[in-house]
Amino acid sequence: MKYLFNSRGEHIANLIGDQLHAPSGRNIGHRIEAQGIFIDMQGRYLGEIVQNNRLMYNHSSGYQSTNFGSYGDYGNAGNYGNPGNVGDIGSIAGYRDVETDWL
Repeated sequence: MKYLFNSRGEHIANLIGDQLHAPSGRNIGHRIEAQGIFIDMQGRYLGEIVQNNRLMYNHSSGYQSTNFGSYGDYGNAGNYGNPGNVGDIGSIAGYRDVETDWL
């Protein structure tokens, strides 16, 4: 299990195996390891890991217009707790925070 954060250091997701879960435990996406990206539940590009633990949207990703299909809903993984804020990294050229409508 790996905690993932936005650029401000706020806990926004958990990576459990190849499944992406909201802090509340709900399945919100999947990792496509071969491409190093995450997709949402509809199979669209969601983002990628930057600086080891930040889930961010890459404006120049070639996967933005690709639909990977539905990988299914793996249900609720449960709450793994809140690790707290890990610090602001500022802005990174070409990236923005992912939309977190699941929070």
